[in-house]
Amino acid sequence: MPTSLRLASIALCLTGLFGLAQAQPASAPEAVVPDTPGSGAYPALKEEVASLPDHVVYRPAKLDAIKPKQLGLYVFGNGACSDDGASSRMHLLEIASHGYVAIALGRIRTGPGVTLPLEPPAPRPSDAQGRPVFPPSPTNHKGLMWAIDWALAQNADPKSPYFGKLDPSAIAVSGFSCGGLQALRVAPDPRVKTLIVMNSGIFVPGTGPQHAEMSQPKSLLDQIKVPALYVLGGPTDIAYNNGMDDFERINHVPVAVANLKGVGHGGTYMQPNGGKAAAAVVAWLNWQLKGDKQAAKAFVGANCGLCTDAAWELRKKKID
Repeated sequence: MPTSLRLASIALCLTGLFGLAQAQPASAPEAVVPDTPGSGAYPALKEEVASLPDHVVYRPAKLDAIKPKQLGLYVFGNGACSDDGASSRMHLLEIASHGYVAIALGRIRTGPGVTLPLEPPAPRPSDAQGRPVFPPSPTNHKGLMWAIDWALAQNADPKSPYFGKLDPSAIAVSGFSCGGLQALRVAPDPRVKTLIVMNSGIFVPGTGPQHAEMSQPKSLLDQIKVPALYVLGGPTDIAYNNGMDDFERINHVPVAVANLKGVGHGGTYMQPNGGKAAAAVVAWLNWQLKGDKQAAKAFVGANCGLCTDAAWELRKKKID
């Protein structure tokens, strides 16, 4: 491929990975759709909490009904590493409704209950080679670690509504696009029990940007010590090559890559109850964090749920 075409291709990929997910909520019709409580046993809500600034918490509405150690924790990096903690709200409400506290970085910037309106994206300059120059991202991967710190502190605080309700051994880190790279950076934290990378992956060497959140070496994959699930949108997903390359390189832990055919990079985050991608994530969480044998059937065996669902293409290692 000529250098000029290669640079143009890389620029398009980077612009999409960093900018698409941030630009969508401001104009997408889904932004005005009311929140839904999810399809699980615990109707969920979202809120900002003063003790955890710059995060949005998704949780079962009736915490009094939650038994001790019944809740898992799911911390989530947004598409574009944005600070719109409501940009994947249908996905996160669905996760919470199945007995999880889901925490996204940022504020409620779109949809119902906006606390800080979304700012219009600023023009992005290019360097002399035509590559986009990105400003620092609005969020940092350390925010995911702060979310874990906060949740565990709440679980230990007798004055907290979460007191004793979280299972400290049931913690997942996840993220969409640029947020998936943030999740990968946090995955080595010993408190994390599973990793979910959505429409993302570490850039193939020689194709990535110089950016604090996105410029990660493939050697980071060697630090993963827990089962990992990649959820991609098929070959039209701009992160497809990166995510599939990650999967090929991971041979030391159980790993699966589930491609939802035809959805591309945008996934199903804002579909009712988070769409098929959220359902797959719930099954993975329930299996990995709660030991649910029925949920495991979505991934285990030649005739697993995702293996026989024509909407999906599943590949896996060390799982069967």
